Formats: sequence, C-alpha cells, structure tokens
Amino acid sequence: MIIMINGAFGSGKTSAAEALQPLIANSMIYDPEEIGYMLRKLLPENCREERERTDDFQDIDLWKMLTVKTAKEVKQRYNRHLIIPMTIYKEENFNYIYNGLKEIDQDIHHFCLTATEETIYHRLAKRGDEYGGWQYQQAPKCVEAFKDEQFQTRIITDHLETSEIIELILRKVLSK
Repeated sequence: MIIMINGAFGSGKTSAAEALQPLIANSMIYDPEEIGYMLRKLLPENCREERERTDDFQDIDLWKMLTVKTAKEVKQRYNRHLIIPMTIYKEENFNYIYNGLKEIDQDIHHFCLTATEETIYHRLAKRGDEYGGWQYQQAPKCVEAFKDEQFQTRIITDHLETSEIIELILRKVLSK
C-alpha cells in the first residue's frame, strides 16, 4: 500500500504522516523532499536545463523520476507500505508521480490536506518559518491548485486536530 499525503506547506502533512506511521503495520515514511535536497546540492544551477533553474527542486526533471524510482526500490527491497508526505501541486509532476507509484502498487491512496491561506500562514508562523519566506509564497498557489479535480480526496484541516485527520485517513484506507 502507498499513502500519499499531499497539501500546502503548513497543512499538516508531516504531522499526519508521523502520527499515521505507527498505526499502519509494516510501514515507513518516504519523504521525496530528501531527493530534492540532494539534487539541489548535486546539480549546480549552471548544469541544469534553463527551465530547471528555479527555486523549486520539483522543477528539476530528475526529481520526479528519482522520486518514483527510489520508491520502487525501497518498496521492493524492504517490502513496506509507504507513507509519502509531500507538497505536489504542479499537474505534470503530480500525474507522473501518482501514475508511477500506481505502477509500483495498485493499492494507492491520495489525500490532499487543505486549509485557508490564513490557517496556513498561522501554522507556518507557529512552526517558526520566516514570514514572507518561500513557504509563505507557495501558499496561494497551493490553495488555488488544490481546488482542481485531480486532488479529489480532500481533507479540510482548518479546524481538525492531527488525530482527527488520521482517523479520516485510516477509515478510508482500511475500508477495503
């Protein structure tokens, strides 16, 4: 099984993934951001294609490819359910990764944690992110993008505790 927990920065993805992992037997958290950080260090900007020279590692084509390939290798080698927290709102990247993960395991669940911009800004401030920083700048794009149909299994988190989010995810995942 693969559980994708998507949403804007500050929507509760990481907290949800960390709380969910002990409740799903034989599972692990797989965070594709780590691949992005590696690529950012490995590939100087002047090595990247012009369209990859942004402040978002998700614009580096290798990121989405390695995200899927690494998931495949981890799943095959360690035979664990993957819980994947990540903010992925760009349609091309989402489709590539979702479809790639579905080829690895047909038992895939995607949840999109949503919240208002105000809630997201409050949570970012509470966790100590720099006001006006990169995560803040992404919030409006994410809020708008996550209204799209492809992000159908939404959990509105503005007034939910992490335990309530986990309960909703578990109910859906275990209902099969």
